Amino acid sequence: MNTENEYNVIVIGSGMGGLTTATALSRMKHKVLLLEQADHIGGLTHSFSREGFSWDVGLHYCGLFGRDQPGGKMLDWLSGGTIEFRSVGTVYDTLHFPGGFELAVGRPAEAFKMELKERFVGHAAEIDAYFEALQSGEEALRLATSERSMPEPFRSAHRWWNKRKIQRWCSRTTSEVIADYVSDPKLAAVLAAQWGTFGGTPDKASFGIHATVMSHYLEGAGYPIGGASAIARALVPVIESAGGRARAATPGSAILIENGTAVGVRTNSGEEFRAPAIVSAIGAGETVKRLLPQQIREQAWAVEIAGLKHSVCHFEIYLGFKGDVARHGATRSNHWFYESWDTGKGIWSDLDSPIPAGFASFPSLKDETHDPGPANHHTGQFMVLADWSTVAEFAEGGARERPDEWAAFKKSIETRMLAYYTEKFPALAPLIVYCELGTPLATAKFTAHEKGGFYGLETTPRRVLSEALSPRTPVAGLYLSGQDVMTPGIASTLWGGMLSAAAIDPRVFMKLG
Repeated sequence: MNTENEYNVIVIGSGMGGLTTATALSRMKHKVLLLEQADHIGGLTHSFSREGFSWDVGLHYCGLFGRDQPGGKMLDWLSGGTIEFRSVGTVYDTLHFPGGFELAVGRPAEAFKMELKERFVGHAAEIDAYFEALQSGEEALRLATSERSMPEPFRSAHRWWNKRKIQRWCSRTTSEVIADYVSDPKLAAVLAAQWGTFGGTPDKASFGIHATVMSHYLEGAGYPIGGASAIARALVPVIESAGGRARAATPGSAILIENGTAVGVRTNSGEEFRAPAIVSAIGAGETVKRLLPQQIREQAWAVEIAGLKHSVCHFEIYLGFKGDVARHGATRSNHWFYESWDTGKGIWSDLDSPIPAGFASFPSLKDETHDPGPANHHTGQFMVLADWSTVAEFAEGGARERPDEWAAFKKSIETRMLAYYTEKFPALAPLIVYCELGTPLATAKFTAHEKGGFYGLETTPRRVLSEALSPRTPVAGLYLSGQDVMTPGIASTLWGGMLSAAAIDPRVFMKLG
């Protein structure tokens, strides 16, 4: 058992948030121990391989991290310039609606606005107003989240000064704000269609989150050279060069609290590590419910976090192709399919009903380092956002206790998803040589997120306005990182990880743009 303070900081969870916090502090010469429950470092930036094919589990695309943009500058500083995102092309998303309606979403923003105005004649002023609202909403959310790392009394003064703006844009839903500006329901549906990038349906998600994520893509989307796993490959050496360590397959079982102060972490195997600063990047809800003792869970801030709901979960099929996929319909851009103009109905909650919506992506076409080889290997992914109720009967050991039923259930889901995919990409279907289904149970096991919540906590106004979701908790020495500190998504989680590092070492604030 290790009871000495060998490290300055311990970070639990190696997703984008944990990796960022650990690396930023390592850049400031802190000795950091990074713990990860899974067998590989990287969390949802991890990649996996089967039979010569490789897929990313959580990163499908991001807004561009240009060298001259704040996000790009942060990544350059963290990695020493070894992480590079390349554009996926002028068009990064294609939206598909009933009746054969298709719309390409691309860069620059002015070109996309022009395309919208040509498709929705007579609504030019509404479209302009919406894009102005995006800018205001993004600014409001940044104000609401940046103050979370501020010490008092600056934090309270900042909130008082910006309260009206934050309330206007963050306390209302995407649907409510869009309704203020847009009269055509189909135009409204198009403007809200990419909600799957952060997991909050338009009728429930804070417009501040919608505005932040959508604004992130206005100048295009990118994909990391070498795939998502390139992120961990670049950042772990930085942690180690400062004397730190990244340990996979080391689940944390408890955060040690002594005299009201966080002093260490106990692992499932019984090891104990101690440090003056403990950072949990496994999710705010999971931190409170799984790692903290009862007396801390009863504190007001912890009760508030525990009361927030989990986000949406998903089914996903990972596809391996042999052949010229680009010639048969695959693209570098992603595809969003909706079977209704009501995009809020895009969650599969009733398995007796048809699939309501889906997201298709082709990672091998986005990665400039991908070598298809003589067999012309390529990869695809198809995701359907779902409600946990679809798999609830197999949770809590049900899949293990009834393996035949679970296998039949998975086969049924895979078959239906493949049929839907074939309908959308009929020329690609004959090239499929490998298919593997990922389920909400697999996400729950891999991430330990409650009910397979792919995007952490709910994306509602309540979540955005919660003062409990702060990098610096009321428990001395205890900090939070990850997407719950900011908003869902790789870019937002990068910012959240930096804010957490800045709460521990204010010098990091100098690297925030």
